[in-house]
Amino acid sequence: MNKMPSKGAPQRGEMPANSAPGTVPKPSFQRFKPGTIKRLLSYMGDYKIQIAIVVVCILLSAVASAASSLFIRTLIDDYITPLLGQAHPSFAGLLEAVLVMGAVFLIGVLATLFYNRIMVTVSQGTLKKIRDKMFNHMQTLPIKYFDTHAHGDIMSHYTNDTDTLRQMISQSLPQLFSSVVTILAVFVSMLYLSVELTLLVIIFVIVMLKVIKTIVGKSGSFFMKQQHSLGDVNGYIEEMIDGQKVVKVFCHEEKAKAAFDTKNDELCYCSTEANKYGNVTMPIVSSMGYMLYVLLAVVGAVLGIAGIKNLSLTGINVMTLGTIASFLTLSRSFVMPIGMVSQQFNMVVMALAGASRIFELMDEVSESDNGYVTLVNAKMENGEIKECNDRTGFLAWKHPHSDGTIIHTQMKGDIRFYDVDFGYEEKKPVLHNITLYAEPGQKIAFVGATGAGKTTITNLMNRFYDIEDGKIRYDGININKIKKSDLRRSLGIVLQDVNLFTGTVLDNIRYGKLDATDEECIAAAKLANADGFIRMLPDGYNTVLEGDGSGLSQGQRQLISIARAAVADPPVMILDEATSSIDTRTEAIVQKGMDTLMKGRTVFVIAHRLSTVQNADVIMVLEDGRIIERGSHEQLVNERGKYYQLYTGAFELE
Repeated sequence: MNKMPSKGAPQRGEMPANSAPGTVPKPSFQRFKPGTIKRLLSYMGDYKIQIAIVVVCILLSAVASAASSLFIRTLIDDYITPLLGQAHPSFAGLLEAVLVMGAVFLIGVLATLFYNRIMVTVSQGTLKKIRDKMFNHMQTLPIKYFDTHAHGDIMSHYTNDTDTLRQMISQSLPQLFSSVVTILAVFVSMLYLSVELTLLVIIFVIVMLKVIKTIVGKSGSFFMKQQHSLGDVNGYIEEMIDGQKVVKVFCHEEKAKAAFDTKNDELCYCSTEANKYGNVTMPIVSSMGYMLYVLLAVVGAVLGIAGIKNLSLTGINVMTLGTIASFLTLSRSFVMPIGMVSQQFNMVVMALAGASRIFELMDEVSESDNGYVTLVNAKMENGEIKECNDRTGFLAWKHPHSDGTIIHTQMKGDIRFYDVDFGYEEKKPVLHNITLYAEPGQKIAFVGATGAGKTTITNLMNRFYDIEDGKIRYDGININKIKKSDLRRSLGIVLQDVNLFTGTVLDNIRYGKLDATDEECIAAAKLANADGFIRMLPDGYNTVLEGDGSGLSQGQRQLISIARAAVADPPVMILDEATSSIDTRTEAIVQKGMDTLMKGRTVFVIAHRLSTVQNADVIMVLEDGRIIERGSHEQLVNERGKYYQLYTGAFELE
């Protein structure tokens, strides 16, 4: 439901008062919550077998990489060097060695290909579970959450944040594990070849890690800030697109651009800083790797020429050309994974920032419902109310008691407020001491200026918000004891702002009652006087509406909304400026259908056009959250108070 926020309530997408165009506020840094990694891994629990296969494939790939490097020494020392001094060399042994080496390479390539394909399945399956749970939980959140969070920022959870998770699960995590395993395998292989050269590599890598730590530390924090700024920008863009007509009408383009520039500058700043450090990581690691490569080549050559004995895991032997060549290859295989780990670490940090935002949404407190009174279909048998499964048009409240007995009372539509106080924010009351009653079948009208509290009263009837003080009783039952789903099922609402969904006209009308037949939907459209224009659409009732019914006029969209309420056939109707978007001539036609719709129901009407409420049983005039006048149209006109001023003013305008 689109609620008009109370005066002073926080508005989505507003610029801070102290923000000026062109300034880039330093974004606040918020680390991802502890336990995010453990929680994320729990969603991958269904893929234990696949992950185990991935681990085996990564081990095979790492071993194949190290083995192929070690094989270079054997290839040079045992096959190539002996052939150099022969007049008629035989290449059979060399060919066999090359084939063996090729087979090792092939195993490594196939293992890498296999685990990458598996991780795609794991990542997409995990993300599906996360999106499903996130969306399901979102449906349980109270209206207050959507009133206080930018819709674009919420959308960002499903797009940007989940996409960073996809990259991490499918790419970063396997590459990180692969890099760590490769580093260990290569380290053992280097010790196998030469302890002295390995010590030189360790000293060099310690220096390199100091440099990497500095870079990653700077980029990691900015990658997290980038995710929060991206959500903020998305929220603002969504709001501007939704309100583009308002922006144009009030010539707010420059202000909108200035506000967007501020948010975009913040995102640009965060992204630039993050990628500035993130993108230099691999080039720096690669350059330092080449320095190590040259250093090892020089030291190895000196050791070999000088004839200094080489200590290895196999014992003490001579530093051969094959050993040097093999070690140089291993050094590249040792340094590059370290750079890969540092680079992927940034992606992991960014993904965990996204995961933390997703889990924040999942951790939002669901709408509480302690109600136990339900609404059921019923019928009268021998003077007693009996529950039944068929839709009889007779509804009853079902009261279960702790002693196991069940009481049924007829649903009449008697709603009463007793000294109700309420505020959307603490210590900012919107309603003061509201006392009213609506007997079954009565039409109650609320009139007053914008912000007087008219819509707020209907929000409390639906329990979109809970009252701070006082009581609201529905057929004598405290509404806190009625299950929210049953309470809302008994209330039909037609809003000023219409939401139409992608689907046929029939589907949109059927939204009011999902099991309604086509005939019931058409009957409801006729009741709302929408049948005429619907049949003139290209495919009539089967015309597909897209983009919130953008192809229809505002009045036609409102008529479909009224038909949606009509098909629900609720005992109580709330009409919040239901005919405000319809011209006066059409309103007279629709009003006849509305009168038929309201017959026999308790109806609450919010209207600025006093012509639509003159036939109300009781009219209540609200001002600053208080009921200042109440009575019938004739009574209030005779009293010559606020209503009389509004009424005569309306006629003077006409």
